[in-house]
Amino acid sequence: MASLTAQPRFLRSITLDRAAKFTSPDYFHDINLHSRLYSRRATNAVELEFYSVPDLKRIPFDKAVKQTFAPASLGMSFGPSWSTHWFKLKIKIPDDWAGQQVELHWDSNSEAMIWSTDGIPRQGLTGDKGNDRRTEYPLVKSAKGGETLHLYVEMACNGMFGTGKNGVINPPEDNRTFQLAKAEIVVPNKPAWELYYDMQVILGMANELANDTARAQEALYTCNQVVDSYDRSHGDSAIQKCLAITKEFLSKKGAPEGHRVTAVGNCHIDTAWLWPYAETRRKTARSWSTQLRLIEEYPEYVFVCSQAQQLEWLAQDYPKLFEEVKQASKKGRFQVIGSTWVEMDCNLPSGEGLCRQFLYGQRFYEKNFGSRSSIFWLPDTFGYSAQLPQIARLAGARYFFTQKLSWNNINKFPNTTFNWVGLDGTKILTHMAPCESYNAQADVGDMVRSIKNNRDLAFSNQSLMPYGNGDGGGGPQRAMLERIRRMKDVDGLPRCEMGGVESFFEDVEQHANGLQEWKGELYFELHRGTYTSQAAIKRYNRKLEFLLREVEIASTFCLGVGRDHQYPKADLDLLWKDLLLNQFHDVLPGSSIELANIDVRAIYRDVEKKGQQLLNNCLDALYQTSAADGETEGHVVFNSLGWTRSEIIEVPVLKKVGMGQYSDEKNTGYARVEASAFQYQDISHDTSNKDTVKGSSNGLEIILENSWVKATFDLHGRLVSLYDLNEMRELIPEGQTGNKMKLYEDIPLYWDAWDVEIYHMNTGRNAGLGKARLNEVGPLRASITVEHPLTETSSAVQTIVLTAASPRLDFHMTADWHESRTLLKVEFMWDINSDFATYDSQFGVIQRPTTYNTSHDYAKFEVCGHKFADLSEHGYGVALLNDCKFGYSTHGNTMRLSLLRSPKAPDLNCDMGHHEFSFAVLPHKGTFHESSVVRESYQFNVPLSIRPVSGKALKALRPASLFEIEGAKNVILDTVKRAEDSDHIIVRLHEAYGGRAMFKLKSGLNILCIERCNILEDSDAEVAFNAEEQASEWLVMSAFEILTLKLKVK
Repeated sequence: MASLTAQPRFLRSITLDRAAKFTSPDYFHDINLHSRLYSRRATNAVELEFYSVPDLKRIPFDKAVKQTFAPASLGMSFGPSWSTHWFKLKIKIPDDWAGQQVELHWDSNSEAMIWSTDGIPRQGLTGDKGNDRRTEYPLVKSAKGGETLHLYVEMACNGMFGTGKNGVINPPEDNRTFQLAKAEIVVPNKPAWELYYDMQVILGMANELANDTARAQEALYTCNQVVDSYDRSHGDSAIQKCLAITKEFLSKKGAPEGHRVTAVGNCHIDTAWLWPYAETRRKTARSWSTQLRLIEEYPEYVFVCSQAQQLEWLAQDYPKLFEEVKQASKKGRFQVIGSTWVEMDCNLPSGEGLCRQFLYGQRFYEKNFGSRSSIFWLPDTFGYSAQLPQIARLAGARYFFTQKLSWNNINKFPNTTFNWVGLDGTKILTHMAPCESYNAQADVGDMVRSIKNNRDLAFSNQSLMPYGNGDGGGGPQRAMLERIRRMKDVDGLPRCEMGGVESFFEDVEQHANGLQEWKGELYFELHRGTYTSQAAIKRYNRKLEFLLREVEIASTFCLGVGRDHQYPKADLDLLWKDLLLNQFHDVLPGSSIELANIDVRAIYRDVEKKGQQLLNNCLDALYQTSAADGETEGHVVFNSLGWTRSEIIEVPVLKKVGMGQYSDEKNTGYARVEASAFQYQDISHDTSNKDTVKGSSNGLEIILENSWVKATFDLHGRLVSLYDLNEMRELIPEGQTGNKMKLYEDIPLYWDAWDVEIYHMNTGRNAGLGKARLNEVGPLRASITVEHPLTETSSAVQTIVLTAASPRLDFHMTADWHESRTLLKVEFMWDINSDFATYDSQFGVIQRPTTYNTSHDYAKFEVCGHKFADLSEHGYGVALLNDCKFGYSTHGNTMRLSLLRSPKAPDLNCDMGHHEFSFAVLPHKGTFHESSVVRESYQFNVPLSIRPVSGKALKALRPASLFEIEGAKNVILDTVKRAEDSDHIIVRLHEAYGGRAMFKLKSGLNILCIERCNILEDSDAEVAFNAEEQASEWLVMSAFEILTLKLKVK
């Protein structure tokens, strides 16, 4: 009788669990494969001494090694949070380890860095648990036996993700300690590691491939075979038996025309986030020195890094390491990409801010690495401006990579590999990694997702997989590289090869067919709270962008008219770099810890102080005045905008000069100014213009009225009527109001500082009723003061202003804000019907729906706008302007502007305290495209510069015009600066409304020639200039085009 020989059928769930525990460091690790990974271990081979740096300082190597070190031992704890401790290591390799490969294992449950004795960073270390863990450092490939080695370790008392309490994004703990848990040397068992990596791939295939495929079943069977065949009593021979099984499985090749994945090593380092800038400077050294070691070990490995700022820090702090990076770059192994100064936020910086990101980034790459980057690399930011394709292409970038839209929480973005089309029609080839991470672990799951989530397989048969631990740095680990080697060409998976980003895009460009196109902004359906969080940071950015613009224009004016004043190029470069640094995508959006934000605000104050001093110096040189000239006898006003503006301005009172109206304090007064484009002139205090404004009260209402509008407020400061006197039109619907303060519950699902969620719209309630009183009554300026008791703990004061020069109604506001997860908005309801609102964006505008018809409509319940949002119907519209806010919500005929948030993580004190900001209402005849809203929004953000001058300077004043645009009101001359590498003048213009423009550029300067150029100031075609007319030839711009001109001036 025949016996039964078949074994019981293996069950999928049991086999998967069994195979996972076979390689687990947590289960049965004393007898499973994990127990065989090291053949020798010496726990007493490392002698330790330490020095604790006082006062949370981070000191350089040369200073650290000169300190007095004390004995240290395992089990000691070090702290507090953010402190630094240096260790001196004396390592004695046992005599009988001759010929063995030896590693140091160090675990301080924190970040650390190994230094050679000659002061070169060798590798970063990350303790504790998790995917980021990296505790091994190769000491020698083949030990002599008995030798003694010396190293230093710099221990940082923070984890990879800072020191957050009980969670990644929670506010940091100030007094955390970190225990030195391990300092030993080991000998790796290479065959055991080979089997370990093999099993990671095979078990991954058993888990991730569809269960009904033959290859998934084969992988499951192989896992079962391996565990069955592992007889721990036979030691290494059992491992060899198992390796024969795994190698047979992995030897089966995939289809030659299968999907191809390019695996690119990267290390996303947030320039600040859950740690301050100072820690990032060390993270770069830890991460990149680690990658240099892997480059030495794996000849096929290619690593890419971005962010010129971080590379500049490396050059400043670790010059020897920077030279290593440059040498690896020359060999194509350490590739610098990205094009920009930092991986910036793309919602909040101005158009010129985005241009400078590329300008400074590309110039750094070209100077230090010999070429510009063709890659715009931005894996992690919270939305993408519709002008980025044009700006990137004008800055030499041909390709764009990101993946953040995979985080959308309402609609899935429909494309993977496509052409992104900007506002003006510029296209840039774009790829969004279908593995949906820039921190891919290079495992089977990432490979499967690279096909499963790829929405453009019909057009392109390849994907990019950016792998490596990131956010806090670290980068790829040895295990990732080993998995990629095994997945290079194996049946059941896409083919996977290590490569560079540029070669990937070039291959896509050559072989892809019929790629889809996406026109306009890439709106991110998450993190909408970042338009509002950290109000002070956003205010600084807006104000300082305009301040540096003002400095550049005034300095260029001095250059053009021959003043004895040197253009402050070096100073401006430093200020711009600081401003660009703070545009990083966790800084400007307001999603960093308090410690980082303190540093950020200090940088802003420094930029403000130095920038204002530069401006004062420039204007004094331009007006040829100084303090030594004697008593102030007048004021000169400087208009840095490209059109004439009529305004009422506040100026200090002078003894011999009468004022049309005095302020309450009598030390300042108001004057009417007609300021020509790009010109300076004295304030003449002209009284010939008869337009006036009047403020009045009847006990029930307060009325501000001028030649254009009549604004009526109730005694709580709410706008109950706004009547256009010329159009005879009421703008407030009957029974409704404007300037209504509304409070909303602001409790997101997880990302506290990042998110306002759609359901917050259901929770609005009125803030405490204000108390209004008439303040100024005219004739040049009328104003109302409103005291708002917003809540029991927060209050605000508004000054509402109407002048004699404009229909614009201004609301200047101070607030003392002390709330918890509450959002403050101001609300206006208009008697206007439109399905779309128009929002200011970088060098253009975006139209977005005011309806909730589709999921794509209501996903935009909170959107980003820069200087204004406009709601217009045929014949009429109203714009809501602001001077430092970005979060808008327009639904139907209701416009809301988000003013203040109060999240509690990662900055526990986010937005607590005093705030100043302004917004304004601008009614206008005609639709938005027929209005002057763009110009008015500039005027609201760029006040006229007023400078006191002596009588001598006033008499010698000869006003001159720098530039003027003739023929096209839709062209904005935004930027005037000196060229980067010459005394030529750079002028940057853009078409602002979305239509064709034909114009001449006029100038009082002695212009010799004009050339078109790109953002990087590379010359292109010449533009004819008529010296007699002092004007260029007629120039034509298309909708939303950005035009940069280079002027040679005598």
